[in-house]
Amino acid sequence: MKPQKGAVVTRKHKLPRDTASPEIHTILLLIDHRFSEIRQILIHRENKKTIGKNFTTVAVVQVFKDFRSSMESVPFHDGNIHDLIESRYLHVRQDVNHSLQMHSSLVRRLSQETELEGHQGCVNSIAWNSRGSLLISGSDDTRINIWSYSGRKLLHSIETGHCANIFCTKFIPETSDELVVSGAGDAEVRLFNLSQLSGRGPEDNAVPPSALYQCHSRRVKKLAVEVGNPNVVWSASEDGTLRQHDFREGTSCPPAGSAHQECRNVLLDLRSGAKKSLADPPKQTFALKSCDISSTRPHLLLVGGSDAFARLYDRRMLPSLTSCRKRTSPPPCVNYFCPMHLSDRGRTSLHLTHVAFSPDGEEVLLSYSGEHVYLMNVNNAGGSAVQYSSGDASKIMSFTPILNGLELQQPASRVSTSRLPKRRKATAMHEKCSKLTQIAQKSLEEEDFYHGIEACNEVLDGYGRRDIGPILRHDCFCTRAALLLKRKWKNDAHMAIRDCYNARKIDSSSFRAHYYMSEALSQLGKHKEALEFAMAAQSLDPSNPEVAAQLESIKRELAAAESEKNGKASDGAPRSEPRGGRVLSLSDILYRSEGNSEASQDGPRSEREDSDYDEELELDFETSISGDEEQDIVPNILHGSVNLRIHRRSDSSREVEGANGCCGSPSSSSQNERLQYQPEAVIDMKQRFVGHCNVGTDIKQASFLGQRGEYIASGSDDGRWFIWEKLTGRLIKMLQGDEAVVNCVQCHPSDCVVATSGIDNTIKLWTPSASVPSIVAGGAAGPETANVSNVLAANQRRLSHNRDIILYSHSEILEHFRMHEFTEGSLHPFECAQS
Repeated sequence: MKPQKGAVVTRKHKLPRDTASPEIHTILLLIDHRFSEIRQILIHRENKKTIGKNFTTVAVVQVFKDFRSSMESVPFHDGNIHDLIESRYLHVRQDVNHSLQMHSSLVRRLSQETELEGHQGCVNSIAWNSRGSLLISGSDDTRINIWSYSGRKLLHSIETGHCANIFCTKFIPETSDELVVSGAGDAEVRLFNLSQLSGRGPEDNAVPPSALYQCHSRRVKKLAVEVGNPNVVWSASEDGTLRQHDFREGTSCPPAGSAHQECRNVLLDLRSGAKKSLADPPKQTFALKSCDISSTRPHLLLVGGSDAFARLYDRRMLPSLTSCRKRTSPPPCVNYFCPMHLSDRGRTSLHLTHVAFSPDGEEVLLSYSGEHVYLMNVNNAGGSAVQYSSGDASKIMSFTPILNGLELQQPASRVSTSRLPKRRKATAMHEKCSKLTQIAQKSLEEEDFYHGIEACNEVLDGYGRRDIGPILRHDCFCTRAALLLKRKWKNDAHMAIRDCYNARKIDSSSFRAHYYMSEALSQLGKHKEALEFAMAAQSLDPSNPEVAAQLESIKRELAAAESEKNGKASDGAPRSEPRGGRVLSLSDILYRSEGNSEASQDGPRSEREDSDYDEELELDFETSISGDEEQDIVPNILHGSVNLRIHRRSDSSREVEGANGCCGSPSSSSQNERLQYQPEAVIDMKQRFVGHCNVGTDIKQASFLGQRGEYIASGSDDGRWFIWEKLTGRLIKMLQGDEAVVNCVQCHPSDCVVATSGIDNTIKLWTPSASVPSIVAGGAAGPETANVSNVLAANQRRLSHNRDIILYSHSEILEHFRMHEFTEGSLHPFECAQS
């Protein structure tokens, strides 16, 4: 019988004795959090009554408070938590538990619960077992530690025998968590059986490896396992190969380069697979930095490394396993992934540090060194992903009165308002979006660019997927473009070009779209293209003084460029030094900067590109740190000595190495072959996550949080880790996780718990234990507004700095490698030295 209207309904739930404690804990925690929120609301209302009308404050602070209250009133896109809890009793659905795991109500309360101590070096790798009962970690101290989740304590510390930093560790599935595997800077993959530790004391931790694979010739940066497969592990190395190790076929292999080596375990040979840009054919070694296997479709394999393109392979379509004796052409992949504005940079220093599938396998996440984090759809079928080809990046910057030969949408001025949705919910949504657009426009006037962009993201990405009307969409695109151009963070001009392009599709005669496009192109130094858009904007509004000033500025830039060009032509081309006498900078050697590919450096461009000169240099770091010096290390500064020895391998060396099968040089591509090369289509970004900094290390992760992956997290060089809402890119949390750098962020399989690690010797566990919820924009327990703005601005400055200083972070320098003099043709110039 239904209760009468207005009656108080109470419901008693009987929890069975065998109910899983984590679920009970989650429900009670959510209820407690909700009562706490209600209490805070009541206190806030009472405080407002007592403040009175005489309260005054600084105008800028008041503007921010108004914006913050407006943004805090915007709900998150993961649903109402009370409805989710209620549905647990009405409908038994697994996805309800998934929704509750990382709900926004819990994410806003994340704070550090405990710190796990047990390593003596940087913690480079952390991973949960499938049930979430154990955590495994690998460190510079060459140990593997196994931690108890429930007890928050160290169970085992294994002396692995690696002689260099451990970069990756994994539990092998379906082995009762008894088998664990590690990969390290000594190019080795080692398998250990934890059952050998049963009955031993905490100090008795020496365990011989159950399997030892030494077939890689460079650092092993990532391991991957397949759900439900206890027999195979995949290893990705900077030698350009991804290898498949099957425990049933063998438990050891000879070292790379040995005379009798014949390990037929190369699944991907990408030693001739790196691309400088989308239009260039793959030629150089693709040093693998990361890999992942889809949990929903385990035949799909994702890899990322030393160029801008992540690659998706179908293992069923790959050729059979081979040895590394002969370098082969890279196999065709299912998809390439790269943001359009990064695809034609030709910058060989740009590379990926981490790639990951979403929990449902429908999306991929890419983290770039010196760049941001980007989200892409996996499949292009059905229009779920935006695909582009070579030349499209320049096409959206070119002026055409009608885009793509036709008008894709009616101009906003001709769209009847009668077409706007009439339903009550749609009208309310439209009003919210209008209010947010007004907030963004006000933020533009007040120069609060970051929060104005967030308001536009909420409209275009949060609500814009529904029908909010072309007028509102057009205004929001133009406003966001203006905010991006004023903020001037890295690649903001490229994002503004996207918005102007979309605004022109809605209204091909939009003055704002043409004006902001002109400004964006000017910021990128594309003055000829900018002039066309500026002239079009002036024709749309001849009396506008801003566009007149823009035109004059562009013409001055063009005149200056033409004058400089004529001056160079009259003076003659600068003499290029002979190859043997040219002095190479660290940036040339380590990152192969853009200058290396310019024709003015060492001969014609085609001649340089056809050579393997970039691959002929070897660099060695020899470091030493005394015990006293280690105590007062300043962040990002290395105390000690660094010895550099640069070796340029001779042709005969490369011939011998090619015969031995590990470092052979591919045949040079002719100019005709380059012209005949047809670049593949690439899947473009659908969301960008900004605010962090990824420059100092090349093992920095970006991860999906929760079983539904509704939030994105990444470490940062400033010692913090960041959480964004996946749908809108909205920054939710910014938490201090390390004294120097946070590299690893891994979410618990089923609980609202996140583990982080980095340069510190400890692992931090984060739980929703804060007494008051907060978001990064402020709140009772949130950071100060000025601090947040300063942190984000500082990270962007650091992200945009030139990478010429290799000693930026000591974490990558402290590798336990020492190079010894080696004879011509030697395959193993790197020799491991005990730490």
